Amino acid sequence: MKVLMYPHGGSGNHGCEAIVRSTVQVLQAQGLLMSGNPAEDKLYGLDKVCEILSAQRQINRSSAAYVKARLSRLLGKSDALDILSFAPVVEASEKCDLTLSIGGDNYCYGVPEFIFLVNRELRRRKRKTALWGCSIEPTAIKGGMLEDLRGYGLIVCRESMTYDALLAAGLRQARLLPDPAFALGRSDLPLPEGFAEGDTVGINISPMIQAHEKTSGLAIQNYEHLIRHIIDTTDMQVALIPHVVWSNNDDRIPLRLLHDEFKETGRVALIEDHGAEEMKGFIARCRFMVASRTHASIAAYSTQVPTLVMGYSVKARGIARDLFGGEEHYVLPVQALERPADLTEAFKWLQAHESEIRSRYRSVMPTYIGLSAEMKSLVEKI
Repeated sequence: MKVLMYPHGGSGNHGCEAIVRSTVQVLQAQGLLMSGNPAEDKLYGLDKVCEILSAQRQINRSSAAYVKARLSRLLGKSDALDILSFAPVVEASEKCDLTLSIGGDNYCYGVPEFIFLVNRELRRRKRKTALWGCSIEPTAIKGGMLEDLRGYGLIVCRESMTYDALLAAGLRQARLLPDPAFALGRSDLPLPEGFAEGDTVGINISPMIQAHEKTSGLAIQNYEHLIRHIIDTTDMQVALIPHVVWSNNDDRIPLRLLHDEFKETGRVALIEDHGAEEMKGFIARCRFMVASRTHASIAAYSTQVPTLVMGYSVKARGIARDLFGGEEHYVLPVQALERPADLTEAFKWLQAHESEIRSRYRSVMPTYIGLSAEMKSLVEKI
């Protein structure tokens, strides 16, 4: 079986990288990745996992195709030039058995018009399409988004809040299975100085969290308060772990601010950028994890590290509900922050319940990750 995977912005978001790697793994398929940044993917070794092609092509303004698209646009087809730009995806689909829309977050942030456009072209050519490992805000499932979702032969939801909302909207092709990245392998690189295996708190913070805070600067103040609490009241070390390193959305920017503030203590290490499996290896060797990136939390959950998520959307809440029966104590919405000590207070609960969380992991996680094996049979059915 050969599957085409799209859309994919690049592996500088290690969550995107993790989805590609684990999808090829769980489907036992030959993968063709249509990427917005093939060079970035090759930097992290994805070309060893699947074939990589550019999702867009530069338009040759002297070509007959460009002239035709311009004429179509003048005649009222407003998306003619966009269709020409994204033609490589449609053309590559001819060599594949199925096209997977793999961006789990792509329906989370507004209306993804370019995905709708590509889907229309694929379906016009009778290609089979599936939406893969998705989270969608229930209130967004309407209008053009609902129309697009109806066109998928299969929708795999990674958490039950999205699944329930899709069923309520009449989308009976929805199925509930873990994010494929729960099945991602790990690679353990040497630990940096200051990282005590099994006695370190991993911390991940993203600019996305800061963008959703109600009071400017309050999120970073909460992380500062937490690190100070760890240093003053425990013997644990702290590891600052980035999971997205795109120039316009780089976790290392707020993490470096935290490192600069606390580096003189000798208790805080800053992890350098590595691929998804290597990052999972660092996270797996933490005692606790405090994360804002979904796939940083998935790396922690799947390796049974007690985890607190500072979240801002349905995906964090839904995954926590499915694993623990509810999100209270496991997800702290950034929008709910009121004081610099809020994150610290939530972390204290995690500390106090470490044993029962680990017991919960032992009882549910092997079965939960094992559900990934069902993905292959679902895909084969369509």
